[in-house]
Amino acid sequence: MMYELKTKETNNSVIEFIENVEGPKKREDAYRLLEIFTETTGYEAKMWGPSIIGFGTYHYKYASGHEGDAPLVGFSPRKAKISLYFAPGEEKREELLKDLGKHTSGKACVYINKVADIDVDVLKALINQSIAFLQETYPTS
Repeated sequence: MMYELKTKETNNSVIEFIENVEGPKKREDAYRLLEIFTETTGYEAKMWGPSIIGFGTYHYKYASGHEGDAPLVGFSPRKAKISLYFAPGEEKREELLKDLGKHTSGKACVYINKVADIDVDVLKALINQSIAFLQETYPTS
């Protein structure tokens, strides 16, 4: 789960990363998601770790004392599936996911095969919901 990894923002090129994604269809989807996330969030895409494309950033601090930075939302065009990262613990997510289309979901991740399988408007709603939730939960000091 990305929130427990020490995933750090890097200066690596997002475009270069996408250009190296295997398969023309997956590359095309990565560019489409890049466009959707950039347009929806208003943030510039940044690489987080070797394979996550993240947008915006927030600083979290758990009761345990564990703290760090993470992107507000992001995605990763992995070999098997495309991972979409949203806020963990966001309650309205399940509701929105019902209308997303073909996907599977984990704790912080939603997995899709291709962009054509999902409703882009619902994806945009998920992105906005996630950002609103995180900015409310972890207001910038």
